[in-house]
Amino acid sequence: MTTVLTVNAGSSSLKSHLVDAEHETVLAERTISHLPSREETHELLDGLLDEASHSGVEVDAVAHRLVHGGSEVRKATLADEDSIRAAWQAASLAPAHVPAALHLLEYTRDRLPDRPQVLCPDTAFHVGLPEEAATYPLPARWRERFGLRRYGFHGLSFQWATRRAAALLPGAADRLLLAHLGGGASVCAVRGGRSMDTSMGFTPLEGLPMTTRSGSVDPGMLLWLLTKEDPLTSADLADGLYHRSGLLGLSNGRSADTRDLVAAAAEGDTASELALAVFAHRTARELAGCATALDRIDAVVFTGEIGWDQPEVRSAVCARLALLGVSDSLSGNRSNDGLISEQGAAVPVLVIQTREELSLAAEAAAIVRR
Repeated sequence: MTTVLTVNAGSSSLKSHLVDAEHETVLAERTISHLPSREETHELLDGLLDEASHSGVEVDAVAHRLVHGGSEVRKATLADEDSIRAAWQAASLAPAHVPAALHLLEYTRDRLPDRPQVLCPDTAFHVGLPEEAATYPLPARWRERFGLRRYGFHGLSFQWATRRAAALLPGAADRLLLAHLGGGASVCAVRGGRSMDTSMGFTPLEGLPMTTRSGSVDPGMLLWLLTKEDPLTSADLADGLYHRSGLLGLSNGRSADTRDLVAAAAEGDTASELALAVFAHRTARELAGCATALDRIDAVVFTGEIGWDQPEVRSAVCARLALLGVSDSLSGNRSNDGLISEQGAAVPVLVIQTREELSLAAEAAAIVRR
């Protein structure tokens, strides 16, 4: 048995699992569902390692989710001084994720100095994006000087969902539209297991509106905000775009949680209704756009916390995809992965639970076995 400790630092959470990589089984897990302090993160990891020790489980490797690998860390990589230095170079591109992940890497290296530590970039799944999907229409000098390109994110989630869809629809899941909807949100078109297009780009800010992130907005508007008579500062702009926008901003600060917004909308709160409508509209628009990278659609897949657990959002998105043959006649939540569309639907719709920990464990185990 190869046991992997997975460390998944989100923008406002921390998840860690002990995984039997060979049998894809979670042996133990701990989660913090808010932005944790450094003391809380250490306490969580210490508790999980103590639990493993008391159970006689030996950790063989540690896998760290690295949201942005930048131009250097393009696949799962053993953490050494060179790869860690390269990962730090991408920290400014995902400031809510990368620094936290690398600080946790330092801690687990101290706790488990003789165990291999593996950096698993979310961007790896999109490394093979076609050039037309990866290239920004910017001056060549800028692209070359700054390495400007579309990287894509949520790769560990898309990797798992692609694999599960193939198991659920054997021989009929080669061309997929996937939506990872959670605190961060993006969509992806997959053909033959390969990412063909995705909504996030150079940073995890592009694309869909998210719980507190804006997603794509008019760059001319941002320039105007920086240069008007009473301008915002770049710090104001960053804070607003990353922490005060998305569902939170659309609902006038009511909530960034779709469960709260669905309940409020049912009671007639117009701001919550608008937030959900904008989210569904933009998700459907990005899915429809990504569909142009495919020659057919074998299935639509929802994953991520919202995608897995919010049937109202799924139905609202699918209602806007009728032109692609997608029906909004869907069943509610499931206790396991599977179909939520009617049998015989022209385009099957699936829900698949996000299992980034299993993708992380598989990546680390493959490196350890080499």
